[in-house]
Amino acid sequence: MPNSLQGTDYLYKNPQARAEDLMTAFKDPSIKGIIANVGGKDAIQLLRYIDFKVIRENPKIFMGYSDITILHLICHRTGISSYYGPNILTDFAENVEMDAYTIDMVKRALFLNETIGEIRPSNEWAGDILEWDERDKNERYRMQPNAGYELLQGSDVVQGRLMGGCLNVLETAKGTNIWPEPGYWEDSILFFEIAGDDLDPELIQSWLRNYAVQGILQKANGMIFGKPENEAYYEAYKEVIQQVMKENHLEDLPVLYNLNFGHTKPKIVLPYGVMAEINCSRKTFSILENGVV
Repeated sequence: MPNSLQGTDYLYKNPQARAEDLMTAFKDPSIKGIIANVGGKDAIQLLRYIDFKVIRENPKIFMGYSDITILHLICHRTGISSYYGPNILTDFAENVEMDAYTIDMVKRALFLNETIGEIRPSNEWAGDILEWDERDKNERYRMQPNAGYELLQGSDVVQGRLMGGCLNVLETAKGTNIWPEPGYWEDSILFFEIAGDDLDPELIQSWLRNYAVQGILQKANGMIFGKPENEAYYEAYKEVIQQVMKENHLEDLPVLYNLNFGHTKPKIVLPYGVMAEINCSRKTFSILENGVV
């Protein structure tokens, strides 16, 4: 889009330019889908420049992750189901080639008119992006064996509509007009992931306690957590999640951990508002509807 290559400093100082790009993309009938270039830390600044009517009247595919959580909440506010999935620079512009697991997920979510179905864990994983000037463009990332999904608690088969995003970014949306109404969290499957490999587990604990105080955790049918970035605090995050569940007498709530979304690669695609399922006995996660209609 016209302003997208103006540089980080320009875009930071001109959030209205970023919002203008988004509005232009939604209004253009020749554009069938919008994929974010990259995340960041300041998408909340776009909120005052967004024309919700434009998005509502021009529904189309919108995909991205991390700071793009804010734009997903904006889409949700207009009644559009968007897609928590890969960005251009962090997945599509992968060294050498895009990961086959991510390609398969994009195809299943955006290009097939059939139920997405069970989403198996990837066999391997790598951390989030290196700085561009540190990359060898001809070398693929070094992948590591992936341990697969972990069931932290629960024993049932549960279904619910997907709602969530990056925990760090969701904090900036609380109290704004894009924060979902209490009723929307009913019978949901929450999906949460964390940006950064240096985030103190006590912060995660505090944020989850806030969700409990709001009654959001109690309204949910289950939760899935993405792989921590670079697997930092992998065990500690599990402990604080389980502690908050115990504090709120939610030990039976199904919680599946270490899924391939967010600040890791490869990635799955999670359509907001679509029905999903956690099967605790099989340790499986499935999306029960089409990604597109």
